[in-house]
Amino acid sequence: MKIFGHPWIEGEKFYPITSIEQISNTPPNTTLLLNPLPKALELAQYCKANQVRYALKISDIKEAIFANLLQATYLITDKALATQLMPIAQNYLFDTQVLAIIESESEIEAMALAGVDGVILP
Repeated sequence: MKIFGHPWIEGEKFYPITSIEQISNTPPNTTLLLNPLPKALELAQYCKANQVRYALKISDIKEAIFANLLQATYLITDKALATQLMPIAQNYLFDTQVLAIIESESEIEAMALAGVDGVILP
């Protein structure tokens, strides 16, 4: 399980972008954070074509399937959808990892038991 935003773990940084031009100004070793589809479709296609690591915020299963096909590194969603997605991601062998946004460290165990790939703390 990956944990982002915890003071004990130095993890990847997410860098929000809204245009292709901003990509060249991102710090090294960061993962781009894109707006949800379809707003970020052009950026997602660019990242896929150029093998750039990126994360997409999603709000439903259909968006998760498209994000995986667009080779997103991570899907970012709420806890409920993350737990619903895990059997689908495993069944279809998603390369994209599912990250749940959680409010506190106490929720890590529940997400681990649900098989969620990772969590993001505030």
